[in-house]
Amino acid sequence: MDDAAFLRARATLLGLAMGDALGMPAQTLTRAEIRARYGRITGFVAPFAGHPVSHGLRAAQVTDDTEQTLLLARRLIADPVGFDEAGWARDLLDWEAGIRAKGLQDLLGPSSRAAIEALLAGASPEVTGARGTTNGAAMRIAPIGIMTPPETAALVARVARTCRVTHNTGEAIAAAAAVAMTVSCGLAGADMDAALDPALAACRAGQAQGNAVGEPDMAGRIALALRLAEGGDEAALIAGIGSSVASRDSVPMAFGLLRLARGDLWRALERAANVGDDTDTIGAMAGAMAGALGGSVPEAAAAELRAANDLDLDGVARGLLALRAAAERKP
Repeated sequence: MDDAAFLRARATLLGLAMGDALGMPAQTLTRAEIRARYGRITGFVAPFAGHPVSHGLRAAQVTDDTEQTLLLARRLIADPVGFDEAGWARDLLDWEAGIRAKGLQDLLGPSSRAAIEALLAGASPEVTGARGTTNGAAMRIAPIGIMTPPETAALVARVARTCRVTHNTGEAIAAAAAVAMTVSCGLAGADMDAALDPALAACRAGQAQGNAVGEPDMAGRIALALRLAEGGDEAALIAGIGSSVASRDSVPMAFGLLRLARGDLWRALERAANVGDDTDTIGAMAGAMAGALGGSVPEAAAAELRAANDLDLDGVARGLLALRAAAERKP
């Protein structure tokens, strides 16, 4: 196994988990509420008592973003050729049952839950995710980028297949494809500038998949976020893009924050934690892409994260890289 690829794969998963945990206490809050509760978040902090979603979690603990990413990774490692959609649906319901048993609130969204239950009741996966435009697919798609070489058709096809049950729309698939291709290019040694054109090409190809629901030009939204960020004005990026759970907002925001941070992974995650609204998911996506693209993972933060969570990130990274190596050997 190539040492450089392993380091980037591990950094992808670590960056994702750190962005998730850093943004966890601020999720669903406005920027003003974040400042009132925490000042400016610059490190892992515990959520305030009674937080609407994160109540019960400790500082540096991860949420559904990381847990569902690893859940998808293990499903892919176990079945690298096909994709058992019913099995994936059961994985998600089992995961949610475990969260409920812990007394936590970060559960499946109502759209995902309805789609999963419909699939298990016999509905076709072609229709169960027909209205899903939120960022649930993009937040957990990094394993596809790690395991799949940066070839547009193959990568987008796999992204679309894993999205189909819950997020079978052009908006969601395009958004997830952009994130996955950025990660894939990073694993191949690219920096952000080199990854952007392939990521936008994958985004446009993903737009043609699934149902024509939601944002019709995800690539245009990402390009807009990059232009707004180019001048270094975070306020302009926030005003022009937004940070909601919609793929059309949160995914371009993650790209914009990466551009603002100029390759500094921790700086991107700090900005994400304070941006407001879907802070943990924006941080997770930005962290995954930054790690894949060679961003440095702060060792002290990584140690704090590992101490707070039971995550086999190295084992998952190796399993996904084995699948990538097998794909690269194919003629």
